Amino acid sequence: MVAVNSVPAFCEGIQYFGDLPPEFEKYGKTPVIAKGQPTIADPADPAAIYQTLLYADALRYLVLQVTASKASGHPGGFASQAEAYAALVMLGYKNIVTEVGHHAPGFYSAMFLDRSLEAMGIETVQQLRDRFRERHGLLGHLSGYIPGLLAPAGPLGQGQHFAMAAALLHRDTLFPFTIGDGGMGEPYPMSSMAHFHTAFPGSTNFLPVLVWNGFSQEHHSMVSLQTNEQMLAYWHGNGFEEVVLVDAKDFDDQDQPGAFADSTAFSFAQRLAFTKAVLIGIDEAARSALSGKLTAFIIKQLKGAGVHARGAKSHNLYGHHTLDNPDIVAGLQANALAPEVWQLVRTNCERANGGPASQTAVTESVFPLPELKNLQLEAYAVGGDPKVSTTAMGQLVAQVGQQDTNFLVTNADGNEASGIGNINKALKIIHPTTDDLYNQTPSGQVYEPLSEDACAGLAAGLSLMGARSLWCSYESFAINGLPIWQTVTQAMAELRRPTPSTVTLFTAGALEQGRNGWTHQRPEIEAYFAAMMRNGNVFPLFPPDANSIQVCYEWALGTFNKGVVITASKSPLPIRTTFEQTRQALQEGAIVLQETPGEKMVVFAAVGDMILLPIFEAARQLQEQGIGVRIVSVVNPRRLYRVSDVAWEICSEPDGGFLDDTGFDRLFSGDALIGVTGGASLMLEPIMLRSTSRRDTFAWKRGETTASAGELMALNGITAEALAKRAIDLTR
Repeated sequence: MVAVNSVPAFCEGIQYFGDLPPEFEKYGKTPVIAKGQPTIADPADPAAIYQTLLYADALRYLVLQVTASKASGHPGGFASQAEAYAALVMLGYKNIVTEVGHHAPGFYSAMFLDRSLEAMGIETVQQLRDRFRERHGLLGHLSGYIPGLLAPAGPLGQGQHFAMAAALLHRDTLFPFTIGDGGMGEPYPMSSMAHFHTAFPGSTNFLPVLVWNGFSQEHHSMVSLQTNEQMLAYWHGNGFEEVVLVDAKDFDDQDQPGAFADSTAFSFAQRLAFTKAVLIGIDEAARSALSGKLTAFIIKQLKGAGVHARGAKSHNLYGHHTLDNPDIVAGLQANALAPEVWQLVRTNCERANGGPASQTAVTESVFPLPELKNLQLEAYAVGGDPKVSTTAMGQLVAQVGQQDTNFLVTNADGNEASGIGNINKALKIIHPTTDDLYNQTPSGQVYEPLSEDACAGLAAGLSLMGARSLWCSYESFAINGLPIWQTVTQAMAELRRPTPSTVTLFTAGALEQGRNGWTHQRPEIEAYFAAMMRNGNVFPLFPPDANSIQVCYEWALGTFNKGVVITASKSPLPIRTTFEQTRQALQEGAIVLQETPGEKMVVFAAVGDMILLPIFEAARQLQEQGIGVRIVSVVNPRRLYRVSDVAWEICSEPDGGFLDDTGFDRLFSGDALIGVTGGASLMLEPIMLRSTSRRDTFAWKRGETTASAGELMALNGITAEALAKRAIDLTR
């Protein structure tokens, strides 16, 4: 280690400094990204290669020191691809996404070096260390809270959705995303990219960067035995026209065993040769992707290259991996850089792409949206002919798409089957085969891959990137797309800018799927949303009819940074509300549909639309016995929680609207309260928490093959007779 006389202020907190690397006077005296320029001039320039390598080393050092400062985090995966990330930035590409949440320390280090983190008060390495994995700091995995980072990263297999959504909205910008060995093994990334490319062949400006390092979290990766030729064939076989692979093993002059090599162990000359191949390869891949070819870049290097351990053992730090641990100390000292190197790297990083990512990334400004003018809602007469709710909403969705050309509707199981074929007719299914009978055209706005993950991913990704979208699904299948929807909704809760809410329409509830049997009857999804309501920005909506659903969607279109879930039947059902009643219910949580006097008062709190059929019949039976009944439609249950039940205050675009006790008593007070839902009972929790009446719930139990919705409800104990009997018992 060297004595240091002049250290840049941002280096405060760096544990070790090193000597100047060889030939620094020749290749490191002047930043290779010139002042006022966004990128290096020539990827083959020896100075550009040299300084890219120094940037990669700086990233490795920070990754290890930051994680070791908390004896927590994941240094190994990012370390194995540091040259690729460095090359992207030196080439001026900062709109980088990842599906690897464990790469977070590397992304934070990059945001620190280009000064993005100064926007959150992190100006020194010491502050970087202090705020890593701390609240109001640098979360354990990427989120929308961090300046300069485009998207969250947690569950594997999600990053491509964010990159593809951004690519659609910004056709001239490259969106690289890193994907690990494990992420590639998820069932969805390849299929989702293949369908996207078929639907949008002109949007190739996203670039998968496969980090092929041979190991997963705790063992060898499942693709570690593939040859380079097999890996190239795999990507080509999945539709990629250009695949660039750079293998560190080809540059190894240290006779390392195995198929995966650690470039940090090479001689300095060979380290430069490897970095040159990566820099030129990334440049080639980026140009290819921007020119209209579906392209991937693969960097093959041993996991943990240059940190405290190699292989899977480098993945995670444990309690003993403190800054005093011998392995950590050895790793830091091996990567230690001279102060002059740190300043050189900092200058290149802050100049790349025209400035810090916190100022230049596409998500750092609000995406412009066309104003939605004069949306026409169709008012149906209360008590008139039954109408299909989803079809009524489809008419409104069509108007949105006609006014907003970036708007997309996604559906894996077909809009026709959900009663919203009018969306297809108006906006057209995106398909390379033009066919008027099936409403298909290459320029449509309806995206229909046979994958809920792909549907939810693109729709939620578009919303996160600032555009409007709608994900439609059968309630029974939507569970397959929920992980990314949940990721995005949580990210929206902490996002530093307003963005349109991610909106869904879930149709054909379990009660309508009798003859299909239990495979199509999965209303447990409602428990998922009920749990998420406490997050603060999740609003499940249950419109009781075709008038109500239009107002619910109109409201959703005017919200930001929220997850709005609209659940409705595709069967013709009675019209029970006016537009104004639903507007009131959206603010108060519920609306009274019918109230009749009696010696005792029974309140039915109904979540859903079809479920109202046995409730109204039960009310009739009770009225014949002189018992009063109030039927309350719960449209927006999140409003019915107590203000302290929900973490709304810490959400971006906070919504603190909750029904007060006086309003709650007006709706739900009585001698008995019965909550009824055709879904999960947890959706009734806000009401049951607050009510002091004698009360009970009727809810979904299990699915079965039946001939009708009524028979299925009866199987679950939800009949007019059972409701009336329980009401009488409770009022005795």
